[in-house]
Amino acid sequence: MLKGEGPGPLPPLLQQYVELRDRYPDYLLLFQVGDFYECFGEDAERLARALGLVLTHKSSKDFTTPMAGIPIRAFDAYAERLLKMGFRLAVADQVEPAEEAEGLVRREVTQLLTPGTLVQETLLSKEANYLAAIATGDGFGVAFLDVSTGEFKGTLLKSKSALYDELFRHRPAEVLLAPELRENREFLEEFQKRFPVMLSEAPFEPLGEGPLALRRAQGALLWYARWTQGEGFSPRPFRPYDPGAFMHLPEATLRALEIFEPIRGQDTLFGVLDETRTAFGRRLLQSWLRHPLLEAGPLEARLDRVERFVREGALREGVRRLLFRLADLERLAARLEMGRASPRDLGSLRRSLEILPELRALLGEEVVLPDLGSLLEELRAALEEELPLKLSEGGLIRQGYDPHLDALRQAQREGVAYFLELEEREKARTGIPTLKVGYNAVFGYYLEVTRPYYERVPSEYKAIQTLKDRQRYTLPEIKERERERELYRLEALIKRREEEVFLALRERARKEAEALREAARILAEPDVYAALAELAV
Repeated sequence: MLKGEGPGPLPPLLQQYVELRDRYPDYLLLFQVGDFYECFGEDAERLARALGLVLTHKSSKDFTTPMAGIPIRAFDAYAERLLKMGFRLAVADQVEPAEEAEGLVRREVTQLLTPGTLVQETLLSKEANYLAAIATGDGFGVAFLDVSTGEFKGTLLKSKSALYDELFRHRPAEVLLAPELRENREFLEEFQKRFPVMLSEAPFEPLGEGPLALRRAQGALLWYARWTQGEGFSPRPFRPYDPGAFMHLPEATLRALEIFEPIRGQDTLFGVLDETRTAFGRRLLQSWLRHPLLEAGPLEARLDRVERFVREGALREGVRRLLFRLADLERLAARLEMGRASPRDLGSLRRSLEILPELRALLGEEVVLPDLGSLLEELRAALEEELPLKLSEGGLIRQGYDPHLDALRQAQREGVAYFLELEEREKARTGIPTLKVGYNAVFGYYLEVTRPYYERVPSEYKAIQTLKDRQRYTLPEIKERERERELYRLEALIKRREEEVFLALRERARKEAEALREAARILAEPDVYAALAELAV
């Protein structure tokens, strides 16, 4: 049901809204209507209260319901606020152009957003963003998944205090609790007091090998990630780890040392040490502080690498300057694998790949980066310098890359040229010097005449719109309308071909996702070493 007034029935738009909303009862459905994401009924009231929006109403002949919405262009800013307030978001987009729809525009839920499953760069910080799952069996099994990078790991812990220490180290954004823990009131109250994060539900079916509690936690994480990201989501191989292999820092010590969270003021040890230049370097430093080494040998090896950057100032400055220009290759690889990479993501990838040879030359033979030269050449040949945010905006494939696309564009240019020639011809024929040909999505191509020349308008012109100081008319001849329809057809074909070319290019880049992760893993270490050296000088 939908909150509202009137005998009904619901108009088709609201029926569609209710059908989608009912599939995701725990989510706030943001429903695209033109340039806005709208909510209706009680969800509209919740949205308006949360964001301080003006509540309006959607009315039809037999039904009126509350309505509130946010502009799509400002979606990221509003989504970030809503997620921090504890909302789960389901985003329903129009999946066909309104002008091509037969009746009601088709809409589908294209994104499910929760704090622990974000992949959008605009909604994430540079730090790891963990989704955690906790189950019992032969101890506490806790597993962590960073959906944005594919990192997937876990451990078995024997006590509740050890569990709390591990959770505090990782600071998950969202937690899945097994039913036996959710139903334990004493545990649940203590847990929520210590960790005020979103709690979500998932089936805890065992997955993989090893202790039952850990297998259950793995299964819950993978189910939830595929529920929010789609069945195609595949994380990196699960990595069991032993906290005993590192220096044990209990929660109380981590708090007292202010490693990640300040007691007073804003400074933390991590904040002071973090002079890294890349997102993946920042996450590595965070991991090292989370799990300090115990043995002197590896510690000495790290110190030797820091000392090199202290001694060689030009090397340090050059490496840091280049690293600063790199995209977050680790998260970009994950978006490629999920089919979420945008045109601008591929542009960022191109710029990053251009930097890798310079880094290889600076760092020397001890750093062996994967060879991604052929992918770079493909991206250079295919992509324009300035790229749109969305594929649907078009204009992203270079002239000369795809012969079929080039031919379509040439036909379009010739069609547009015809209308420009028509403008000059009609000016000469009518004696109206201000006459011009224009175009918009409502009327298509039209002739426009300013007020002083209305008396010269030929009788065959048919007025379609009157503005303050000018009038617009349909084109006078049938052949012009036929040419206009051909331009519409060409525009649709160009859009479709650009999409095909882009998807093929993205698939080509997807095949190098593991190589991109390897490059990020290799470069994260010199980023941290150079950052610590920068602090030392």
